[in-house]
Amino acid sequence: MSASTGDAVLPVTSTPAIAQVEKASKNAKQKLTSPWASLVAVVLAVVWTTPTFGLLVTSFRPTADIGDNGWWNIFTHPTFTLDNYRDALSSNSGGLGTNFINSIIITVPAVLIPIALASLAAYAFAWIEFKGRNLLFVSVFALQIVPIQVTLIPLLSLYVKLHLNGTFWTIWLSHTMFGLPLAIFLLHNFMKEIPRELIEAARMDGAGHIQIFFRVLMPLLKPALAAFGIFQFLWVWNDLLVALTFAGGTPDLAPLTVSLANLSGTQGTAWQLLSAGAFISIAIPVVVFVSLQRFFVRGLLAGGLKG
Repeated sequence: MSASTGDAVLPVTSTPAIAQVEKASKNAKQKLTSPWASLVAVVLAVVWTTPTFGLLVTSFRPTADIGDNGWWNIFTHPTFTLDNYRDALSSNSGGLGTNFINSIIITVPAVLIPIALASLAAYAFAWIEFKGRNLLFVSVFALQIVPIQVTLIPLLSLYVKLHLNGTFWTIWLSHTMFGLPLAIFLLHNFMKEIPRELIEAARMDGAGHIQIFFRVLMPLLKPALAAFGIFQFLWVWNDLLVALTFAGGTPDLAPLTVSLANLSGTQGTAWQLLSAGAFISIAIPVVVFVSLQRFFVRGLLAGGLKG
């Protein structure tokens, strides 16, 4: 390759670092696309999905068949029913319908609130100079080390004093506090990869911090926001400890995880209800993950590549 400047022709060559990166990338691509790698991926996929497939089949089988033989008998004697899901959602059996709505009510604000707060904090850490910024950022990141279990009783006592106990606010605030350190760390690293020239150009045009944040950075932050949003959604949706601590004593606030735990304890032999309830709880996370999958992969790579 060559580039011309006037009448002179200047050769353009790759630096040793770029050549080394390109070589490593090529070798990794060859290894990941080899037949052995594909075979390992297929084996892992089969091993991972077989139990889930068996659970799915069980959720559609009649109660008598579940107690009589294994799920693999559907290949020779296929018999299916929707009664298991109807019973699981009805108040007379599992009663998961209300809990399903509670899980949505809990999860959506518990994802949006930390994203909103963390994005503002990450912008301040990344692009606003103030005294003690690095020390404060390290302190916030270090909060991830604190075990959640040691904070539950003090938080519960605080919520009782503030008369918030018995409301969704206790769960929203708890998940927000537990999710903020990771969210700030991920979004900060993503923002630091944005070229400084882009921010300086916006400032030269007279843009303030608010305009830079919403008009310049927010469109670029979609992959990082989606990546953390998926992490936070799956954590909150599948959480049992926080929900059991702050909503376990209030049936009207209990999410799916609490009801499934109670269902497995009171009706441990009712496999038709447990399997149906499990897939009711899986439905929404699968839809969210599939919808945001392309942003999820890009968000995970944030901070690891420049360009």
